[in-house]
Amino acid sequence: MSVSNSSAEREWDAVAYHRLSEPQFAWGMKVLERLELQGDERVLDVGCGSGRLTAELRERLPQGLVVATDLSLNMVAATRVTLAQRFSDRCYVVNAAAQSQPFRDAFDVIFSTATFHWVTDHTELFRSIFAALAPGGRLHAQCGGGRNLAQLHSRANALKENSEFARFFRGWRDPWEFADDIATAARLGAAGFTDIDASLEHAPTVFPNAATYREFITKVVLRPYLVHLPDDAQRNCFVSDLTEQAAADTPPYALDYWRLNMVANRPQE
Repeated sequence: MSVSNSSAEREWDAVAYHRLSEPQFAWGMKVLERLELQGDERVLDVGCGSGRLTAELRERLPQGLVVATDLSLNMVAATRVTLAQRFSDRCYVVNAAAQSQPFRDAFDVIFSTATFHWVTDHTELFRSIFAALAPGGRLHAQCGGGRNLAQLHSRANALKENSEFARFFRGWRDPWEFADDIATAARLGAAGFTDIDASLEHAPTVFPNAATYREFITKVVLRPYLVHLPDDAQRNCFVSDLTEQAAADTPPYALDYWRLNMVANRPQE
C-alpha cells in the first residue's frame, strides 16, 4: 500500500496544530520582529497555518492589508476564525499551494515561516513568490533547512523499513526539502531576486516529558509517515517506538531543529 499526494497528506489537524505549535510560533515571532513595516503595506502570508502569526502580522498593518494562503483547507478555516476574533476588515484567506500563488505583482512583502520546506521544488516555489511580489517588494521568510530533524527522520526511515511496516511505505518519497543557505541563495538569484541574505540557525527544542513529545511528533512532525499506516494500532506502535528512542537521548525528548532564514528583494522594474 502506498499513499499518493492525497487530501490526507495535504490536510492537517488545525485545532491540534493551533494548540501545539508553540515552537513554530516562537520562531515566527522572532522573524516577524525583524521585519520592518511602515504599517500600510500589502503583505502575503504564505503557509498561514492556523493564523496565529497572521493575526500578529495584521496587528502591525493598521493602514495595510494581509492576505493569507495555505494548502490545507482545515488551516484556511482555522485562520479565518483566528482573524475574525480580532479583526473585521483587511484580512483575506485563500486556499493555495505555496508554489502556485494565484497573484501577480500584488504585494509589497511576502512573509512565511515553517512552510517552504514542505515544497519539494524550490525553483518553482521562488518563481511563484517572485511573481506575486510587486516590483521593489521584499521576501522575508524562514523554514526548516540543513540538517533539520535529521535524527528523528533517520529513525523514522529505519523504522519504516522494518518488516512490520515496510509494506505500507512502498513508493515513499520525502515530502520536504531541507535546503541549505548556499543552495537557497543560488535558487533565489536564479528566480530574479537581489540583495539576498540566507543563513542557517540552530533551534533545538526539548519537551518536558514523553507525553508532550509524543503528542507533538504525532500531530506535527510525523504526519507524512502516519498517513501511510492503515489504523490507529499501527500508528501508535510507530510513534511509541520513536518516543522510546527519544527517552534515551541526552537530553531526552529533544528535536534537533534547524531554521533557514532568507530575505531578498524583487528589483524595481
